Amino acid sequence: MFNHTTLIIIITVIVSLLAWQNKALFNRLIFYPPAVSKGQWDRFVTHGFIHADSMHLLFNMFTLYFFGRAIEGLYQPFLWGYGFVVFYVAAIVVAMIPSYVKNKKNASYLSLGASGGVSAVLFAFILLAPWDLIYLFAIIPIPAILFAVAYVAYSIYADKRGGSNINHMAHMWGGAFGVVATIILEPKVLPHFISVLLSPSF
Repeated sequence: MFNHTTLIIIITVIVSLLAWQNKALFNRLIFYPPAVSKGQWDRFVTHGFIHADSMHLLFNMFTLYFFGRAIEGLYQPFLWGYGFVVFYVAAIVVAMIPSYVKNKKNASYLSLGASGGVSAVLFAFILLAPWDLIYLFAIIPIPAILFAVAYVAYSIYADKRGGSNINHMAHMWGGAFGVVATIILEPKVLPHFISVLLSPSF
């Protein structure tokens, strides 16, 4: 069934492919603080729909595909059926705010990728089913909560290593948004998470 997760993935893939072929478009969509400060606020959203390379795109979209389809029904009752789309886009925006504040006057700072939105979806899923198995590289079974820990650990490592335009710490802020927003929308999620976490089953 066609769903909002699939729609977001299709749009992201198309925009990323177009941006790779058009440098001017790529430069207009990427997050660049000086341009934002001059009024190009749409970059808070557009940077989440372009990626550095095919592996960056594949990693984010694979994660979004697996977890997004599983949780989007939770948000569907909100905002006339578009709750999941708003949740995802809001996560991309919120996850970038700390980086913008820190680099507001940094003319060399650039950032791109769906990290904020994808991480929000991932951590929202963890609240619902922390011990559900996913298959890393379609082969290795791993509980979702352990995948989340590895995801965050890699983000911290990659952020400290530097050397790319990928805002790895947006994973952290996006994840935090995903947890907080989900609990606000459905407070019963928190006691459910604690209960399931303390009673693992495979």
